[in-house]
Amino acid sequence: MRVGKATARAVNGLTARWAATAEGGTVFSAAGVWPLLAFLADGADGGARAELADALGLPADEAAAAARELLGGMAAMRGLDTAVGLWTRRTLELREAWAAGLPAGTRGVLTGDVAADRAALDAWVVDRTGGLVDRMPVGLDKDPELVLAGALAMRTRWLAPFEEWPLETAYAPWAAVERLGLHRSGAQLDRIGLADTPDGFVTELKVLGDNALDVHLLLGEERMAPGQVLAAGVGILDGAHRVVPGGLLPYGEPGPGLSVAKVRCETPQPPRLDVTTAAYAVTADHDLLALHRLFGLTTATDLRRGHFPGISAFPLAVGSAEQTTMAKFGALGFEAAAVTAFGMAAAGLPPERRHVTTVIDASFDRPFGFLALHRHSRLVLAAGWVTDPLPFPDYPWEDDE
Repeated sequence: MRVGKATARAVNGLTARWAATAEGGTVFSAAGVWPLLAFLADGADGGARAELADALGLPADEAAAAARELLGGMAAMRGLDTAVGLWTRRTLELREAWAAGLPAGTRGVLTGDVAADRAALDAWVVDRTGGLVDRMPVGLDKDPELVLAGALAMRTRWLAPFEEWPLETAYAPWAAVERLGLHRSGAQLDRIGLADTPDGFVTELKVLGDNALDVHLLLGEERMAPGQVLAAGVGILDGAHRVVPGGLLPYGEPGPGLSVAKVRCETPQPPRLDVTTAAYAVTADHDLLALHRLFGLTTATDLRRGHFPGISAFPLAVGSAEQTTMAKFGALGFEAAAVTAFGMAAAGLPPERRHVTTVIDASFDRPFGFLALHRHSRLVLAAGWVTDPLPFPDYPWEDDE
């Protein structure tokens, strides 16, 4: 099964809108939230259904099928693991049609024993993410009637690995502590490109994985906000911005972090792309209800009445919605994971809230963005912003010199 263009475009649209709110170092996964919102929309009515459909970018009556398409498509991607889990109190009866629309093997029980339930949910997270995330981001102290969760974990190894070097940068905050830099050279100039966007120029580097899971690094003009840079990256994927590939870049410094020059060499040499970037490890926790309008959850969180009659005859509202994410970019590869959880509360309760060749030098040596995506569908699986790259390690053999 493949992810259709309409579904990928809808998920990437949510990525771009979420990116517009980004501040500081972060990582997030709209692909981790979208199918859960779709299942909720399938069971919602009234204002909650309309708002969720608007957030999804698809009609509510198409949402569940699109979610199944998305999950099936992601499951077929090498290096990507996904799962959906559903836990309910024993006394909560679900609509059979809604429950049947979820992936098989998703059902579990909430016993009411907070410690036991926490252990079970956390064990599910560890198993589904291979230990990249170790805790379910849902509060059980509020005694939810239902927990709907999704897990996503991706791993890829670079087709062309980097070498680890100390990072040399003029960006003062990073220069204060020696950082772990990554460097590589290659002849494929099309890996780099310069996009002209309404907010400014953005340099894009494609780092290809061995399983069609790639990471695109994005460096904007210094005045650009993280959200503008990340949204530009999604726009590049959608073909919304004109991109000049590396082989057609003019000489000089045509864009952020770029230097294009003719150099003399003793023997004939092909064109070369030299890349320098920083290794990073980013983690983030997101309260989705703090961005309730973005996710179509404004009405759905009104605990004065139920909003999901298609899920259960018992009145339900969204009591909590959170995501825990991580991403790690190193010399050999990349890994990222996201766990998203919705806690559904009983409605009616009070709310809780010589020869000449061309050399292109590309340096991502100040804060930059990244998109982790599936190469063929162009579906963005995770996105983030790097503000604090990893320090250069102290290797034990250096003490013996």
